[in-house]
Amino acid sequence: MSLAPRAVLVHRASEYEELLARHGTHGQADFFLSTRGRSIREVADRHHRTLRALADVAAAIPPTWRQARVERADLDRFLFAPQDVVVVVGQDGLVANAAKYLAGQPVIGVDPEPGRNPGVLVRHRPSATAKLLSSAASHGRTVEELTMVEAYTDDGQRLLALNEIYLGAPSHQTARYRIGPDHPDATSEAHASSGVLVGTGTGATGWLRSLWRQRADAPALPGRADPRLVWFVREAWPSPVTGTSLVEGELSRSERLRITVESDRLVAFGDGMENDALDLTWGQSVRVGVSDTALRLVG
Repeated sequence: MSLAPRAVLVHRASEYEELLARHGTHGQADFFLSTRGRSIREVADRHHRTLRALADVAAAIPPTWRQARVERADLDRFLFAPQDVVVVVGQDGLVANAAKYLAGQPVIGVDPEPGRNPGVLVRHRPSATAKLLSSAASHGRTVEELTMVEAYTDDGQRLLALNEIYLGAPSHQTARYRIGPDHPDATSEAHASSGVLVGTGTGATGWLRSLWRQRADAPALPGRADPRLVWFVREAWPSPVTGTSLVEGELSRSERLRITVESDRLVAFGDGMENDALDLTWGQSVRVGVSDTALRLVG
């Protein structure tokens, strides 16, 4: 006997909840904000709008379905099942945060604050949830497959991201490594830089785009479903032993960028989640390229 579908609601702590955790009470949080020219009323109103959206989404889940909730901070410890339908209630970035822990489950992005969020990935109102869940479970709704980027190390670690993967020093120190295409006859180059960014078409609206705008001859940015990545080295430093000729490029589905660590410690993390990073040590190699896994976003 097969199990009923499960809807997994993904959310994150609101700014109001974070203020209460830090200051203890509503009054103390209000005083703290007032010293900085802000009112807690706006923060509390946004918190309550999000709570209403979560309640509306939960109420729309069919009574025969199972359901679970997971907060952003616990995503790395939550076990998603292959048959889950994932409902992300929050900002676009929360979809990216959840994407790295999924393996093809359909994702519905719900915007609790229409008009405040860009709505690129959280495209739907809470009122549309019931219809979207039914369509996702029956495969009756159009699903957009968004390209993702992955990094894997020579000792078997793997990192997945929807927007971009950053590889560099965990602080503001210089990152030292050797970089080049991942094939035996390719030319590589030793670098001293502020790190490397490899991103997708979804990430092309954020951090990746800011680097792209600084380059006169940068490759064209990919679209969200384009199976192509672009990469940039940040602030490469020329010296007698480090170069600046391999500082940008693109990767097709079959290509990989290879980075070999020449520092005591570097890290690689995806979509800004520094608490879930790969720790890399001297001599370790990382290959970065297009992932076989895509984010299946319900349109």
